[in-house]
Amino acid sequence: MPTVRGDASRVVADPAFDDHRTPSIELLDDCVHCGFCLTTCPTYQLWGEEMDSPRGRIDLVRSAREGAPLTGSTVAHLDACLGCMACVTACPSGVRYDRILETTRAQIERRVERPARDRALRSLIFGLFPHPRRLRVLRGPLRLAQRTGALRLVGRTGLVGRVSPELEVMQSLAPPLGPRVEVPERTPAVGPRRAVVGMLTGCVQREFFGDVNTATARVLAAEGCDVVAPRRQGCCGALSVHTGREEEGAAFARRLIDTFEEAGVDSVVVNSAGCGSTMKEYVHLLSDDPDYAERARVFSQKVRDLSEILAELGPVAPRHPVGPAGGPEDADAGEDADAGETREVVIAYHDACHLRHAQQVVRQPRDLLRGIPGVRLVEIPDAEICCGSAGVYNILNPEPAAELGDRKAANILSTGADLLVTANPGCLMQISQALERAGRPVPFVHTAVVLDASIRGEPLL
Repeated sequence: MPTVRGDASRVVADPAFDDHRTPSIELLDDCVHCGFCLTTCPTYQLWGEEMDSPRGRIDLVRSAREGAPLTGSTVAHLDACLGCMACVTACPSGVRYDRILETTRAQIERRVERPARDRALRSLIFGLFPHPRRLRVLRGPLRLAQRTGALRLVGRTGLVGRVSPELEVMQSLAPPLGPRVEVPERTPAVGPRRAVVGMLTGCVQREFFGDVNTATARVLAAEGCDVVAPRRQGCCGALSVHTGREEEGAAFARRLIDTFEEAGVDSVVVNSAGCGSTMKEYVHLLSDDPDYAERARVFSQKVRDLSEILAELGPVAPRHPVGPAGGPEDADAGEDADAGETREVVIAYHDACHLRHAQQVVRQPRDLLRGIPGVRLVEIPDAEICCGSAGVYNILNPEPAAELGDRKAANILSTGADLLVTANPGCLMQISQALERAGRPVPFVHTAVVLDASIRGEPLL
């Protein structure tokens, strides 16, 4: 066991790393310090500090690998990383910063005892978010508090923020809740069956964005898929893995593999970018588990983002416009207005980091949106920069996350888009909050919701 000493401001683990999955010196040596990562790193853009850039953090890990202790300062710089993987996309040397960060964070969680307040917050987060049944218990009182205005009233007092800024963020991120909806365990294909797919229903997605899941199932069915959404499925482990809780994440992964093996599906479709990126990496997470290594490899190869599977299948269901009938100028046009026409809809598509950078899925969602009649797609400036959500980063690090969210909101608003679309629930909550702060909310939906509306012929605006 490590020697841990110091107070909350300076915790030290010496030696830094144990022998289990020590950060690879070969991966560390791939970094040539060229600096291409700097322009896409959110924290370097915020603070301009070398140790808050990917290459700076790699130097910190290298020092620990060579015998330096994990000091409070080192842990703070590594904790400050969003894990957005924009540096992986930008790196001309192919540095696998994602692997370096994942193994290092797992070492930190095993080796360093965090301050009591931090431990309590993390216990709350991981005792709640990866557990759909617990979220369901919370959902009812939260919805009641929203409908009665009690949640808004509490927010205006600022009391929660004075007690804990992190808890205030958790409170403010909650989306408006309607009646709970659930995906059927099996949704039959419409027309000739083209595939049998499993569907991850998720944790936060299942309980707070049930409409996204039902839209996903309908779209897949309309495109000829039998959709299997096993009731017994649990968390995929993404939040745990991304924050270094390796064994917890691996336990979730094993259970999910068991569940979808029993379902007997061709592919496993995911509509949450962070979940999908982790599930595709089960092959590495479970590589030293003799009972699951090969099963994880097979499973990872079956995982597809919703946009990927739809692009692979190709569209068969007809698309309809999603804009309102007529244009804004038609109100005074009298009998000359053509009530059958639909106004062009300008859509800004926000890339979730774990879809764009971790999974390299960029073209497919854009092609799907462009396939909708009457849609004009516009790009968001600095699209490669994270919005600040990053799993639970916006809860653990509320101030930098809010600043990144505000920057993202300003860039979105500069596009003049009528509708904002993304493929990740965390981004939806984070950016919606930032747009509210800016006083200019924009309708914001998941890709699945847009496609479902188009196929069903139901305008969104």
